[in-house]
Amino acid sequence: MSKEITPRAQDYAQWYNDLVLKGGLADYSAVRGCMVIKPYGFSLWENMRDALDKMFKDTGHVNAYFPLFIPKSFLSREAAHVEGFAKECAVVTHYRLKNDPNGNGVIVDPEAKLEEELIVRPTSETIIWNTYKDWIQSYRDLPILVNQWANVVRWEMRTRLFLRTAEFLWQEGHTAHATKEEAEAEAKKMLEVYAQFAEEYMALPVIKGVKTETERFAGAVDTYCIEALMQDGKALQAGTSHFLGQNFAKAFDVQFLNKENKQEYVWATSWGVSTRLVGALVMAHSDDDGLVLPPKIAPLQVVIVPIYKGDEQKAMIDAKAEEILTTLRKMGIRAQYDGSDNVRPGWKFAEYEMKGVPVRIVLGARDLANNQVEIARRDTKAKETISADGMYAYIEKLLEDIQNSIFNKAKAYRDEHITPVDTWDEFVKVLDEKGGFVFAHWDGTAETENEIKEKTKATIRCIPIDGSGVEEGSCILTGKPSKQRVLFARAY
Repeated sequence: MSKEITPRAQDYAQWYNDLVLKGGLADYSAVRGCMVIKPYGFSLWENMRDALDKMFKDTGHVNAYFPLFIPKSFLSREAAHVEGFAKECAVVTHYRLKNDPNGNGVIVDPEAKLEEELIVRPTSETIIWNTYKDWIQSYRDLPILVNQWANVVRWEMRTRLFLRTAEFLWQEGHTAHATKEEAEAEAKKMLEVYAQFAEEYMALPVIKGVKTETERFAGAVDTYCIEALMQDGKALQAGTSHFLGQNFAKAFDVQFLNKENKQEYVWATSWGVSTRLVGALVMAHSDDDGLVLPPKIAPLQVVIVPIYKGDEQKAMIDAKAEEILTTLRKMGIRAQYDGSDNVRPGWKFAEYEMKGVPVRIVLGARDLANNQVEIARRDTKAKETISADGMYAYIEKLLEDIQNSIFNKAKAYRDEHITPVDTWDEFVKVLDEKGGFVFAHWDGTAETENEIKEKTKATIRCIPIDGSGVEEGSCILTGKPSKQRVLFARAY
């Protein structure tokens, strides 16, 4: 089965598509630019969603749901916001179809034109802040800590499964606060939640930073982000958290009576991650034989495969496998026994390798006789035969080891691909020959940032918030003074 996958070294983009399709994560749909998330891929997303949802609730947030449709006038109230999303909006103009009297099938009924056109939500700041106006009158109504799980539509022209699609699934947090300090603290706190989730669950090392003015979210005062590195040396933005200031409160006239009995505009944040994280997971960890999934979010953590001759052996193995399966599930381990007899064990091995199942148990007649099992781990392909008596503790520890091993491997690659440079020639050479993050000085102007992007297709991914790179230097392009290195990369 591994022969069906295009090797990474040959064509990385095709390798990625092969894994998404043949690993059973997603499929193309009849609607251009949209995708079908298949059960295995949706199970992966559910595990990610459930872990994040718990983290949100542990930090005091609650879930709600807001409309899919946004009046067009709402979007125009915040100037930077509409400018940022205008080219990606899908617009609803009519509400009814009818049969064409000329016999050309179904047509839009021209008499069913909407009084005001509706935007299919690209993001929900406007509809939510219009609602918050009714919810907030006093400081006693604050803070509002709301999240919603939803789908959004951004009419992308060039799409790739999970990474960039016209419709995708995500969560978007929208919070309202009485003070600037509270809102800024919230935006930074949620960035920490995203970073913790990425590293502890996805085994994906990330760099926390703040975006430049050019790269920040449309309508935000500051955008905080986590940036990850894929195996082809390109960066991927894995999550963002925005301090919105009072921009949306002013646009929708959301004011409250503060403790001094004075009217004041509310302070806001928004933050989100999407099914793009599934694409990040695939590209950061997988190999030429298929998916490699971290155990904490893998849809299936352990699979049991039998090897037998004849019905008698099969019956004995089935009984033992069911016993193992029951115990594993009681331990909270997502396990499955593949006792199907329509394909050979070798085909099953390749199939579960393709799907990235972290642990495979092989159970044969000889294993039963010797009270042992063969256990293989997906990430390193290592196999070991152990006593059946100690297998449960072994598997529990093995899943932890695999999770840590996948993270450490990705972190080593990321760290090896953060390269400080001091000259333009070095900058271009590293981008072209090595890739990854290039740590370089920039003079702080949008003009220089755009010129570097035009010349190299590299963007400033973030200014690290840990203070690394704070030093005097000279801009790699203009030679002007700089006080801070920033991280450049070519990106998805």
